[in-house]
Amino acid sequence: MQYRTLGRTGVQVSTLALGAMNFGAIGRTTQEEATAIVDAALEAGVNLIDTADMYGEGQSEEMVGKAIAGRRDDIVLATKATMPIGEERNHRGSSRRWLFTALDDSLRRLGVDHVDLYQMHRWDPTTSDEETLSALTDLQRAGKIRYFGSSTFPAYRIVQAQWAAREHRLSRYVTEQPSYSMLQRGIESHVLPVTEEYGMGVLAWSPLASGWLSGAVRKGRDVATHRSAILPERFDPSQPYNQARYDAVERLARVADEAGLTLIQLALGFVTTHPAVTAALIGPRTVEHLRSQLAAADTVLSADVLDAIDEIVAPGTDLAPGEKFDTPPALLDASLRRRRH
Repeated sequence: MQYRTLGRTGVQVSTLALGAMNFGAIGRTTQEEATAIVDAALEAGVNLIDTADMYGEGQSEEMVGKAIAGRRDDIVLATKATMPIGEERNHRGSSRRWLFTALDDSLRRLGVDHVDLYQMHRWDPTTSDEETLSALTDLQRAGKIRYFGSSTFPAYRIVQAQWAAREHRLSRYVTEQPSYSMLQRGIESHVLPVTEEYGMGVLAWSPLASGWLSGAVRKGRDVATHRSAILPERFDPSQPYNQARYDAVERLARVADEAGLTLIQLALGFVTTHPAVTAALIGPRTVEHLRSQLAAADTVLSADVLDAIDEIVAPGTDLAPGEKFDTPPALLDASLRRRRH
């Protein structure tokens, strides 16, 4: 396992980090299976575990808490808030009111007195940066969080938050967690240059592109992945952007074969090779999935292999633009780009 410094925090984290989204209802992973996954990951040298309050409405945090009991100090523990929890309108977002409650709920479920990294799961356009950063700074000073970060923020919002922290003399986001893979490279043109400029750690989620790069999704085969059962439209070959992905996966698989690697090793090695990326978040549902991903722990891609990937998916390109997850609200809601008279 390789290790890198998380931004400018001085904290050393493994280049493969364990994402716990699939623990519980989402991935149908039992507590026994989740504990086995955590055991195997820690034994392999993984030292960062990432979850969120909305994964199974708290179930993932509870399972992580039970799995790490008795070894908390050996783990860099991260969780997230802001996504809706239940139907109550104020049980979401990044207001001071909600973050104080959400964090206490997360700590209770995890069975710990602090988390190392508390992340805003998405940018909340209804709450000012000063409000959110002030609340997070107070939680940090209270010892409940060590650091805080953002997740899937557009580049301009990352910049705005850094400016607001300096303007109001508050602590700042030290990490960003964007979606990044060989098929979704848009952040190379905007987010990663910004995170490098501010010395932020980057924890890349979905490095296997929701299963597209796991080896299970190939042209001419029936798609049989957990994610395809939940979101079949993401694999519908009648969609032009999916056809582009099927074509790219076939070509990437040949690159992997010629390099003597699995497609998973190629995909994870690609993400961790970028100098702006600290770690790739893997989200296995079984120990077998974990082991196939841990095989990439020491993968180093040559310049020739990286050049071949660039020829298939150009740098800065998203093959599925609709899955960017950081699109400005005005592009999604027409009323936000119409002047009111």
